[in-house]
Amino acid sequence: MTREHVTCPSRPRLAPCARAAGRGVEVTRVGDRWRVTRPWPPVLRPVLYSYAGYWEATASPYRARLVPTGRAVVVISLGEPFARIRRLGDTGPGDRVTGSLVAGLEDGPRICDHPGGQEAIRLELTPLGAYRLFALPMRELTNRVVELGDVLGPGAGLLVEQLAAAGDWAARFDLLDAALSARLERGPRPAPEVGHAWRLLSRAGGAIPVGRIAAEVGWSQGHLVRRFTEQIGLTPKTSARVLRFRHAVGLLTRADPNLAEVTAACGFYDQAHLNREFRALAGTTPGRTAAARVAEGGPLAP
Repeated sequence: MTREHVTCPSRPRLAPCARAAGRGVEVTRVGDRWRVTRPWPPVLRPVLYSYAGYWEATASPYRARLVPTGRAVVVISLGEPFARIRRLGDTGPGDRVTGSLVAGLEDGPRICDHPGGQEAIRLELTPLGAYRLFALPMRELTNRVVELGDVLGPGAGLLVEQLAAAGDWAARFDLLDAALSARLERGPRPAPEVGHAWRLLSRAGGAIPVGRIAAEVGWSQGHLVRRFTEQIGLTPKTSARVLRFRHAVGLLTRADPNLAEVTAACGFYDQAHLNREFRALAGTTPGRTAAARVAEGGPLAP
């Protein structure tokens, strides 16, 4: 996420959250956010990339650029919601989100206009973890941002109310851990072949032909594309692009990156190809994408 300056009236700066952390909870400051974490329960570890609470130390409006990551996102808003999220380049009003949200996998950048001062819990899910949790075809969420209740049903509103009213962050995590674990237990099971295909793509950083993946899992290419898209949300080819982009961003955020070496390591034909992919997926240059990522808290984890 890249923050960009927005010229609008700002509200008074918020004091750090007074809510107690609770047992086993760690609070750290990352930029202008306070981040709240606790070790994840074992049942959730295979389906999560990230799971943390946060509150923002400023109530000034800002604009964020969101780039594809190969992850599904859930944001449970405990304070002020997101204002508007739209695809970069779209001239329409965008997806109006007034509360907690779910974002599927994406193949291009989005812009989020945010009022600031948010208190929330954010989860980044593996695509197959999201498929189990959401219990719907992931292609229905591709390049979309929807209300949490549209995916999790009417019980989502009560859960958000309980989380907001909890006495401390440990109690919040207890509530959400239990709700997520129960929903995962009831959710659909991904096809083992799709799981294997996703692991092959992830381990290769996207640099593996779709035909080879199909041969590895024992399916025809057409069948692989259909089942993979249903359970992941992107086609294998588009997933490969996104994962290769993510790999490149990770390499570029390391100390003294060499652009030619990154180009070769990620399987781009040349630096012009690298630049085109960053324009398509991030809407900006490799250097600016990496600099923004470092400013937000360091190298991109694999």
